[in-house]
Amino acid sequence: MIPRILIASDNSDARSKGLAVRLERRGAVVATVPLAAIAFDTGSPSGLSIPGFDSTLPDAVLVRSIAAGSFEAVTRRLGVLHAFGKLSIPVWNSAQAIERCVDKSMTTFLLKNAGLPTPPTFAVEGRAMAEAVAERELPFTPLVLKPLFGAQGRGIRLIEKLSDLPVEDEVNGVYYLQHYVPRPGPPFRDFRVFVCAGEVLAMMSRRGDDWITNVNRGAVPELVSGHGETQLAALARAAAAALGADFAGVDIVPAVDGKLFVLEVNSMPAWSGLQSVVAVNIADAIADALLKFLADRAEAAAARPYRLTAPANS
Repeated sequence: MIPRILIASDNSDARSKGLAVRLERRGAVVATVPLAAIAFDTGSPSGLSIPGFDSTLPDAVLVRSIAAGSFEAVTRRLGVLHAFGKLSIPVWNSAQAIERCVDKSMTTFLLKNAGLPTPPTFAVEGRAMAEAVAERELPFTPLVLKPLFGAQGRGIRLIEKLSDLPVEDEVNGVYYLQHYVPRPGPPFRDFRVFVCAGEVLAMMSRRGDDWITNVNRGAVPELVSGHGETQLAALARAAAAALGADFAGVDIVPAVDGKLFVLEVNSMPAWSGLQSVVAVNIADAIADALLKFLADRAEAAAARPYRLTAPANS
């Protein structure tokens, strides 16, 4: 059977195109459709209307991006992914995994709950509660304030005194505060580890003059060497599993004493910086992993014995 793959992407970025090409080379039929274009439609057999699929459903959904929008629009798009799950369509990553990764407070809760090293973190509403946290913690360590929903290092700031806390309107009333992890620098380093289907595909270190070491902020991607690849891989696999992510970019930071802390798990990771320093083709590896998953799933379904259903008592 030829697998039909839906790539959910709200823009025609190079990574989505690359995934489509590699899946097609392996015999899949691929359609790239923005989640905004998929409608709930109770008149269709599945309850969904998907451009390019008529009244049929894909065999799997691969989520590359969810465009920004109103609260209502984003909620509806996540609802579409939940609906695919309800229809037993594999979704990489599922709506639940995306929600867990996007909400940094839930990410850190799940990392801590899984026993993984992550910095002490506090997520509170209102400046009064944020000030109470800062008054208690600042005598011992600076705090890092991050947007609850954010990526690529945008909106991150260091809090060293109470007056550094922004007003509520700047953070939509929610303060996500995390202990700053002291580390050597400059230059500063952290690690990005790419996990797919429970295996580590690749990893890099990011070196920058700024303590916020995102590539889009000028950090330089480099091969990982001499930094305990085995430990990094184990932490990244465990973090992705704790969030329920089928594929993820896991951010890990080394403290000045060498201890590693998991900071974030990205459910819709970019990989252009990582691809520039590693030999493995990441799009190829994702395509292979997804198609293997579908083949294994089909084989398991075919191996299940048929059950005869006894007639109901009249």
